[in-house]
Amino acid sequence: MIDEERSARTLTTGEIVADPGLGIELRVAAGEAGLGRTIAHTRIQKSGLALVGHFHGLVPTRIQIIGETECSYLSGLSADERRQAAEGYFGLGLSCVVVTRGVEPFPEIVACAEATGTPLVVSREKSSGTITAIHALLDDRLAPRTTLHGVLVDVYGAGLLLTGASSIGKSECALDLVLRGHRLVADDVVECDYRPPGMVFGQAAPLLRHHIEIRGLGVLNIRDLFGVTAIRDRKRIDVVVRLVEWSDDTEYDRMGVDDRYQQVLGVSVRELVIPVRPGRNMGSILEIAARNELLRDAGHHAAREFFARLEGTLLPRSALQEGESIVPPVVGFGPRSDAGPPRRTEFGFGPRSERSR
Repeated sequence: MIDEERSARTLTTGEIVADPGLGIELRVAAGEAGLGRTIAHTRIQKSGLALVGHFHGLVPTRIQIIGETECSYLSGLSADERRQAAEGYFGLGLSCVVVTRGVEPFPEIVACAEATGTPLVVSREKSSGTITAIHALLDDRLAPRTTLHGVLVDVYGAGLLLTGASSIGKSECALDLVLRGHRLVADDVVECDYRPPGMVFGQAAPLLRHHIEIRGLGVLNIRDLFGVTAIRDRKRIDVVVRLVEWSDDTEYDRMGVDDRYQQVLGVSVRELVIPVRPGRNMGSILEIAARNELLRDAGHHAAREFFARLEGTLLPRSALQEGESIVPPVVGFGPRSDAGPPRRTEFGFGPRSERSR
């Protein structure tokens, strides 16, 4: 299992207004006392029906937008009618109301915003541009996040998250991959965040960025040693590679027909379990794992294609019962034999003997 530590994210209206990453200019027109109100949703909400007194479905912790249509409706009301509409609307305890197109809010709207302490913000952009900018910022700032223990490496463009017990060799594998021309993203602590649709990205903790710890050598700065081409600040996690100590009593996947998955922030990420022992070339194995993942993304599953050819070539169609397949239903072969030649099975040869290994 992945060691996972989740952290809650919060964002206030004041932080959104002052955030340089927003990309558009926002001006607070009224309600500065409420800038500490919390934004709890990544989507905005158009406020049209709420201005006529229909509040069903309105979520106060979303950012509310008053655009051209809403302003046109308000302009057709008398001052008393606008005040009544604003009192009901701003009385809901809204986190933030944004007026677009740089329109100066009506005095009745400003008065109600001040009276209720509701931040009333003006954007010079159209509604579409304002909504796009706010959505992008909220997706980044309010994205579900978690912290994982592992090492993240970019290999041929595939993000491999190496996990496993302490001292299993994760950092050494990452260093070997860097020597082969691949890129380190994070060592030891991987900060992950979810991005739609169904993607998880990882990056290093700020204090650990570009560094790796190798037992016997200490902490190394990969950027200083190998240059900027050896590091990457952020990468999508495509495969979780769980390194385990080799055991003769454990059966490992020798066919690759069945897929395993690990849940990270609710996303199913493919998992590989790779045994480690002296003499295994882990750098080459991980490179092949990345290449195979890219091949699978292109629609080619080598193991399943191989067994499909066996089914179509080695066994007559008439010999197969309806619905029967030679693709094994389970991962791995049966128990090893301590002596003698490999045992013949229904689908080929079984595990190697101790002597042949």
